[in-house]
Amino acid sequence: MAKDLELYAGEAPPPGWTLDTEAVGVLREAGVSSWNAFHLVGYSGGGAAALAFAAKHPEHLLSLTLLEAAWAGNWDWSPAHAELWKQYGQLESLPPEQFMPAFMRLGVKSDVVLPPPPQGPPPPWTAKRPAGIKAFVEDFKTYDLDRARLAAFTKPVLFVLGVLSNPDDYGEVADRLAAVVSDFRLEVFADRHHFDPPHRIEPDRLAGLLREHWKRAEGPPD
Repeated sequence: MAKDLELYAGEAPPPGWTLDTEAVGVLREAGVSSWNAFHLVGYSGGGAAALAFAAKHPEHLLSLTLLEAAWAGNWDWSPAHAELWKQYGQLESLPPEQFMPAFMRLGVKSDVVLPPPPQGPPPPWTAKRPAGIKAFVEDFKTYDLDRARLAAFTKPVLFVLGVLSNPDDYGEVADRLAAVVSDFRLEVFADRHHFDPPHRIEPDRLAGLLREHWKRAEGPPD
């Protein structure tokens, strides 16, 4: 099941939105399908929401897959990671037409050439992204991601990382999670970055990884 974030359900972020709002949405949709346990996959901010779900509701998960999760708690940050998040915070004052290019620039290595915006009017959904990203950044400042509960999470966790993404951001997130989660696997895509992601550019390879990950999580057939 593909599910968009609750954050983008309306024209603006819902009042009082937090990562827990996303957990409620996941449980609601799982309930519609009568799924008591399931595999959860999240990309970017959705990855951060999926990680928060794993900490709050581990009993519902068979496995967790994080496609460059945007955040993984506020502990053990390196100086470079802390400086990067200062820069993310400084983006909040930029007008929308400057916000997204500056945000994307921070997410990749300095020598990566980002493509220009496509010609013509942007898709309507793009207008929601600056406010949504700002809501994520604001919530990350205070959200209590329970490290002890993540350390107790025993289901398989797959983290997919693009080599061309900013290593002080997504690379560090992967390293910190690897030090906490007991069953952690990192899969690296050499030519990908956060805005040129595997699920869009190399879907067949990623699909194979997911099938393998899910099969291992479910164990041998009875």
